[in-house]
Amino acid sequence: MGNRNKRIDLAYTILSGDDQLDRACTVIPESICTNLPLNYLLNVVNGAASKLAEQVASAKLVLPWLLSSMGAPAYLVGLLLPLRQAGTLIPQLVISGQMRRFPVRKWFWVGSTFVQVLMLLVMIASALTLPPQTAGIFVVISLLIFSLARGVGSLAFQDVTAKTIPKGKRGRMLAVRGMIGGLLTIAVGIGLKMLIGGDEGITASLLLLFCGALLWSVAALAFMAIREDPGATEGGRNALGEAMAGLGFVARKPWYLRYLVARSALLSVEMAAPFYLLHIKEVLSVKAGTLGLVVVAAGIAAALSSPIWGRFADLSSRRVMAIGGLMGAATGVVALVLGTLSPFFQTPYVYGLIFILLGFAEAGVLLGRKTFLIDQVDPAERTTYVAFANTAMGLMTLLFGCLGILAQIYGVKSIIGILVLLGLAGAAVSFFLPKTSTGPVD
Repeated sequence: MGNRNKRIDLAYTILSGDDQLDRACTVIPESICTNLPLNYLLNVVNGAASKLAEQVASAKLVLPWLLSSMGAPAYLVGLLLPLRQAGTLIPQLVISGQMRRFPVRKWFWVGSTFVQVLMLLVMIASALTLPPQTAGIFVVISLLIFSLARGVGSLAFQDVTAKTIPKGKRGRMLAVRGMIGGLLTIAVGIGLKMLIGGDEGITASLLLLFCGALLWSVAALAFMAIREDPGATEGGRNALGEAMAGLGFVARKPWYLRYLVARSALLSVEMAAPFYLLHIKEVLSVKAGTLGLVVVAAGIAAALSSPIWGRFADLSSRRVMAIGGLMGAATGVVALVLGTLSPFFQTPYVYGLIFILLGFAEAGVLLGRKTFLIDQVDPAERTTYVAFANTAMGLMTLLFGCLGILAQIYGVKSIIGILVLLGLAGAAVSFFLPKTSTGPVD
């Protein structure tokens, strides 16, 4: 047992950069501080598996490819990303009030993950056995249920993270998860490109969905093993009570309103990928194998950006959000400029740089906003803050879904221009969020 603990401590020291044996935990209980190395490693394993699963079963890339390969109607393809985001975020006010009644909340994440696994298997079965339109409907419905379960897991994850990982180490832990997931994504993207080539059949996409189901199962087992002390159960509210409490925070906490405005504008970074894919299709003759190249680019961005963002987020999460917004705006400018250059520059590999830059920006926005809210709010009201913000962002996501219709009317370049302006606005508001760190950077 002693050697095992030493190996765990060594792995924790390498991954976290924390070589202090006498860790002073002022934010989490002493019992959890004792379990910090094990919890940290389990969280990293969970994150590596779940981040890779998100890529191989992506509603941004893999599911649209599957539906188009099956011959499903285009309107079903257009529903995927808005439903994925809205289904994850909107119901969280209902969930948070119920979750508060349970002292140990990791089981919400575990249970929701097994629902996600089941829905991926339903998608596979539907694609193999049903006519294209019917199969497409089943895939969309399964994705909606998948997303609802994902919302439960997202809310539980932030609460469990705040209870088990002390402030000052959370950003780095999230970064390590992202970095390892990114490295694995690069390998999957290379394999995907080699496997698919010019083949536009559904075999590869179904294989990816099956791998996603396995990876989510691994992630659930790792999260199940996290040692979480019971938390407070007082103050439980129903959905209306949670909504009113959230509105109260908006009215009384000016910083929270600014956070919501910043996060709304920064959705332009999180929702941008499909529009850049459409832009590529306008400029290039895109084959199925290009999907593997895009996945590689996303993996490179995650692997390279996560260590930088993680350390920076623990020093100044608001600035990470702002820089992510600026990089998102810069991505749009680069994409528009590349579209005007000579054919020599208009190759899939040059356009892969767009997705690397976008991946950097999205990683910064996601990691920055998560770290900021976890560090900023009162632990007793954390689930309400997170749930209200996520529900509000779910509603905003539905508005972003309308951009697809506008793209058909005014063209993709016009939408990219809007995304650039929103990225700049989100960055500007983020700079005026309050400090969450006493470090010199913030």
